Amino acid sequence: MNFDEVIDRHGTHSVKWDMMEKIYGVPADDGIAMWVADMDFRPPAAIQRALQGMLDHGIYGYYGDDASYRAAIGWWMQTRHGWSIEPEWIFTTHGLVNGTAMCVDTWTEPGDGVVLFTPVYHAFAKVIKANNRRVVECPMVIRDGRYEMDFDSYDAILDGSEKMVILCSPHNPGGRVWSRVELEQVADFAKRHDLVLVSDEIHHDLVMPGQTHTPMALIEGVSDRLVMMSATTKTFNIAGSHSGNVIIADEALRAQFGARMAGLGMSPNSFGLVMAEAAYSPEGAEWVDALCAYLDGNRQVFDEGVNAIPGLHSMKLESTYLAWVDFEGTGMSRDEFTRRVEETARIAANHGPTFGSGGENFLRFNLATPRSLVSEAVERLQAAFGDLQ
Repeated sequence: MNFDEVIDRHGTHSVKWDMMEKIYGVPADDGIAMWVADMDFRPPAAIQRALQGMLDHGIYGYYGDDASYRAAIGWWMQTRHGWSIEPEWIFTTHGLVNGTAMCVDTWTEPGDGVVLFTPVYHAFAKVIKANNRRVVECPMVIRDGRYEMDFDSYDAILDGSEKMVILCSPHNPGGRVWSRVELEQVADFAKRHDLVLVSDEIHHDLVMPGQTHTPMALIEGVSDRLVMMSATTKTFNIAGSHSGNVIIADEALRAQFGARMAGLGMSPNSFGLVMAEAAYSPEGAEWVDALCAYLDGNRQVFDEGVNAIPGLHSMKLESTYLAWVDFEGTGMSRDEFTRRVEETARIAANHGPTFGSGGENFLRFNLATPRSLVSEAVERLQAAFGDLQ
């Protein structure tokens, strides 16, 4: 668990590092990649051993008998989240962007509205639009330095053509861990407007010390319209396995989703299943606990340094490793503060507008990297905005 080790990812087909210069113009030789949401840490040794076992065996045939894989998922959800699931509830998709697209495809028709609480993870809007559905934005408000949902205004926005709402829990990019009361409000909203509720909980393991994530599945009265999504990929830094789980308790919804999966001939790859089973283990749990403590340290270093720059504010993270920084107080245009980050500080960060309404004055920074790089990024940002000191 040496999270301080700097691992050179250049030339490894890493989207995060090898595409940085092409997409952001940040030079590959000394730029810092803080955009794509994967980590610069090796996963738990249990995963490496599982993969080595596959290599040693040397035959990569079709995967069968997934009982132990499903049991590992069930064990993790029960022990880490207090959520009891049945093995037959689990579908494995090619990651959760694919899982989201599958949900949109299964329960909506072209032209239907899909509700998003914005700003929110940019891939949601992409797959909604790619499926010829409409994105219905319900903008969140910032109160006391964190995002909250405003359901009174949302009821007026909807016109009855909406069929689904997608919740990001915990929230990306704002890092909120939603309270039980807030989750109950989301459930009531979904029932009030007769919406299928898709809860993307891919960041549910990455919570800061003192915070507790509540699965939407533990909220009463919503199971007949609820679709849960989770994955090992974000938690354990194995996104390249493209493996995610759509977990559905309701029998009718499960039959509909299963039929769509079968119709598309979809099945998971064996590497993703082997890695997930190894991850969801006591050894994996110990690694996650150490990781969250380390990420909290990175958060403190980043927030202290960035919030010392006049006009900048980093929203305090309750979960995830994605810092959401507001540049509005600088008085600069979006082009100007983005130019300073990319050209002067030589840092690649996600542009706020891609997350929808409310993101216009923000950039998102990935803190899941060795602390030395986080400290270097802070120093570069302080220099880039030095005239504000």
